[in-house]
Amino acid sequence: MKATMKEVAELAGVGLGTVSRVVNGVKVKDSTLKKVEDAIRELNYQPDEYARGLKTNRSHIIALIIPTIWHPFFSEFAYHVEKDLAKRGQKLFICNAEEDGQKEFEYLQMLEKNKVDGIIGITYSDIDQYVSSNLPFVSIDRHFSERIPYVTSDNYGGGKLAAEVLIEKGATQFAFIGGTNQFENETELRKVGFSETLQKKGLVVKKLDMLEPIDNLHEKIEKFLVDNPDIDGIFTVNDFMALNVIKVSEKLNRFAPADYQIIGFDGLKSAVDQEYYVSTVAQPIELMAKEAVQLLVNVIEKKTGETRIVLPVQFEDGGTTKV
Repeated sequence: MKATMKEVAELAGVGLGTVSRVVNGVKVKDSTLKKVEDAIRELNYQPDEYARGLKTNRSHIIALIIPTIWHPFFSEFAYHVEKDLAKRGQKLFICNAEEDGQKEFEYLQMLEKNKVDGIIGITYSDIDQYVSSNLPFVSIDRHFSERIPYVTSDNYGGGKLAAEVLIEKGATQFAFIGGTNQFENETELRKVGFSETLQKKGLVVKKLDMLEPIDNLHEKIEKFLVDNPDIDGIFTVNDFMALNVIKVSEKLNRFAPADYQIIGFDGLKSAVDQEYYVSTVAQPIELMAKEAVQLLVNVIEKKTGETRIVLPVQFEDGGTTKV
């Protein structure tokens, strides 16, 4: 039979109200806290989350909106968000939006109806009108307004770093290959940082900049590479784009890093202990997750503080650049 709060109180030798305070995260004396926690463990007591939510007007659930669960970056980010929330006694509700603005709007409605306490959103859809400062919302890589906090990597600095690494490793003919979303976001700065760094050195950057969603991607990449056969230093908007470029290049009998060098962006691996898919500008994914959770907690608890957090990136060799 499921243990009750009353049984926990009796075993711990405290009042029912004390157990309730512990369960709901209210501070009590350390000695009292230990007695209650020991009793909870011994009885395997499970708090009624629904009842707790009614009393505190909190669900202790955070929603994470991601474009797709299939992308390794979003999956790893979700993993670290869940891990950090668990330490805080909160649960994660993953919203696999599949880049569907209607789905994202429905999740925001859940927030308004107190089904979740807050949302961390990686979204490239037209939801600006639904995101307001009175909703606990933290954005990743997208700036909605001065009142909506967001976390991002140093995208401009990452583009600059990619240019500097390619120059250092002997590339002379440069290209940027990527997709542009119709809704402005921080990832655009990767291209800007790369291009401006090279242009300041008097170097030309050829660009294949495609509007998303992209149709016939491989055909467009192949035409660009065939039209620009001298390119030997490529920077792509993300690692997946780099993998597509590599696949098309191999079809053209060109191989990295012997025939050209290529750097992606994100820092994707198939697992923690595996090599990077490509040479890459790696984002600090775990730190991004932790900062996003902390920002959201601050919003929920109405604490003032930083609303824009920019995190450093670093170059990682994935075998598609020269040693």
